[in-house]
Amino acid sequence: MAIGDVSGAEDCPDIYYVDTGMYDVAEYGSVYIVDAERPALVDTGIGANYDRILAAMREVGVAPEELEVIALTHVHLDHAGGAGYLVEACPDATVHVHEIGAPHLADPTRLWAGTKEAVGDQVQYYAEPKPVPEERIVELTDGDVIDLGDHTLEAHHAPGHAPHQVIFHDPAIDGVFTADAAGLYTPSTDAVTVTSPPVNFDLDQALDDIETIRNLDPDRLLYAHFGPEPTGDRLDEYAEKLDAWVDAVREKRAQLDDDAVVDHFVETVDTPEVWGEHKAREEVALNVRGVLVMLDRAG
Repeated sequence: MAIGDVSGAEDCPDIYYVDTGMYDVAEYGSVYIVDAERPALVDTGIGANYDRILAAMREVGVAPEELEVIALTHVHLDHAGGAGYLVEACPDATVHVHEIGAPHLADPTRLWAGTKEAVGDQVQYYAEPKPVPEERIVELTDGDVIDLGDHTLEAHHAPGHAPHQVIFHDPAIDGVFTADAAGLYTPSTDAVTVTSPPVNFDLDQALDDIETIRNLDPDRLLYAHFGPEPTGDRLDEYAEKLDAWVDAVREKRAQLDDDAVVDHFVETVDTPEVWGEHKAREEVALNVRGVLVMLDRAG
């Protein structure tokens, strides 16, 4: 699957996904189209590639004026950066987001500043987010349900990655849109990798979020990064990798200063080849920094 390609999610009727070409690489950013009675998007990408989402909608047969729901898993800009652009293009769509994240959609000033600080030179791939009009924002909390007619998106709070993160369970497909709560999956490696960015990553809560998904017992995980995959042992795989990752960073920090810890893992961690060297190195550095922030917070 190449950048811009649209595919149906296997064994998930009405569910399609597009490779948005996030960070100019394949197999990193997917946005889902739910071709339901009330058509919906799950997530919006970084904003710079929103035209690919509109093109994917047209390919599926959903016109911009037919889109009714934009369901955001959280407001990190790799998931929500396109929301302001898409509400301009889709006049009847409302944006559903956890109540903690809602103010950052209406006024993304602090979110944009924090993103630039966190992602460093990766900001070159982003578009500055546009505000979403308050009257088009619908706040969610744990247990809320977005009714799409023949599909529903049941929101479950999953704050281990970010306090404003939810996952969406769609019983019609026995699937969960995992946000970042189940890690990053790359089809070319058939493996999951960790995500632990600053400033809110929390290991214990992230492990609890995995249990939240496990308790829903879905047949399929629909990863934001990247694409749908049968659940199988993926949740076990991710929990083990997340524990091992934090232990490794903690151990190395006892030996080196923070910059050297980041450099060590950037040079030694294997990453999916499809991401290319620049994105892979930046991804590792971001995840190390997130663990270091968590360790500082814990004292």
